[in-house]
Amino acid sequence: MQRLSYLFAAAVLGITQAHADLVINGQNTAITTANPVASSVKNNSNYTPSRSFPSCLASLRSQAIAAGVSAANYDLYTQNLQPDYSVIEKLNYQPEFSTPIWDYLSGLVDDERVQKGQAMLQQHREVLNRVAARYGVPAETVVAVWGVESNFGDISGKYPLLQALGTLSCEGRRQSYFRGEFFATMRILQRGDLRMDQLYGSWAGAFGHTQFMPSTYERLAVDFDGDGRRDLVSSTADALASTANFLSKAGWQTGMPWGFEVKIPAGMSTAGEGRRQKKPLSYWVNQGVKRVDGSPLMQGSLSSSTSAGLMAPSGAQGPVFLVFKNFDAIYGYNAAESYALAIAHLSDRLQGKGAFVTAWPTDDAGTSRAERREIQQFLLNKGYDIGAVDGLIGDKSRQAIRQEQQSLGLKPTGRAGQQILKAFREQTAKEMMQ
Repeated sequence: MQRLSYLFAAAVLGITQAHADLVINGQNTAITTANPVASSVKNNSNYTPSRSFPSCLASLRSQAIAAGVSAANYDLYTQNLQPDYSVIEKLNYQPEFSTPIWDYLSGLVDDERVQKGQAMLQQHREVLNRVAARYGVPAETVVAVWGVESNFGDISGKYPLLQALGTLSCEGRRQSYFRGEFFATMRILQRGDLRMDQLYGSWAGAFGHTQFMPSTYERLAVDFDGDGRRDLVSSTADALASTANFLSKAGWQTGMPWGFEVKIPAGMSTAGEGRRQKKPLSYWVNQGVKRVDGSPLMQGSLSSSTSAGLMAPSGAQGPVFLVFKNFDAIYGYNAAESYALAIAHLSDRLQGKGAFVTAWPTDDAGTSRAERREIQQFLLNKGYDIGAVDGLIGDKSRQAIRQEQQSLGLKPTGRAGQQILKAFREQTAKEMMQ
């Protein structure tokens, strides 16, 4: 996995790795069916298709065969396949709420996820050691991707891939891209790596522990447990190794950091800087940039010629970072700097490092998932119909928060931030004393 627009842009723009709408706003849904070909997510869509779905599938048959799917298998995989037009609405969805980076990171990198990630590091230590030895990617980075993508396998998606990708191949924008993923899904089935009842994922087609798109799966998934199948759904070893293989192929440099938080001199402009505008560390030293703890930039494997870009996601007043090529490798997993920063920061936290030193430039900081669940429970107790208490703030929760903010004399932003949490706690305390 409301869906953050910059998170699903990778899927709709044709990038081969998509971050599913799962961790922030998904649901942990276990689906089994005796007839997976004909299975269907309940379709409450009001979308009006432009053509007959069966006729579209028929027209794609020759393209699928040319793409390496046998005629018999194409007929098998599309037999009784029904469309789910709700995926078109998700493709076209433009959220009215823009999520600040401090909200995004506070939900993805919280104590709950750090603690669970550390437990996963211990539980899978033997496999992760072998993965790190083969691909040169630290265990903490691999586990961080796993945690952000699917909450360590807890949330992997509810959409049957053939149904979702078949629908996206026939309707909406980027049909050519989704057809490629549709055919790749069929080739995965045809090869025997996975069964049809295992292929559930995001509405855009990402699936498995670390949410590979089907074409990415074909290119980069590996059989690490030695059973002859590349299985990112039920084999944790295959999933972790495949993630490391992805990062390695994306240019990961063994022994180098992704980056670190820095302190810039007062008055220094960050305009025009970014992860793409890399300069030698010697340049940043001459500019007066230091690590946030005041220590020199060049330590360990870093030298004066090592290239780094200065990244200030919330401007010079918020946390500022020097980022290296390994940050770009993480960025390649899903083309969003906020996403890459979440992975990078979680990997640091899993190593025992602390939170960012510099505060975000806001008077209403973000909340953890536990705190968001607390906000949701308060709203439910007040009678709002917001759905489950899951720590995932959607449109109904934001609407309810706006109403409460208005009644409290606060700016009606709809944000589940620290201000409204504090106000709710004060109300609860007063009610308990009455």
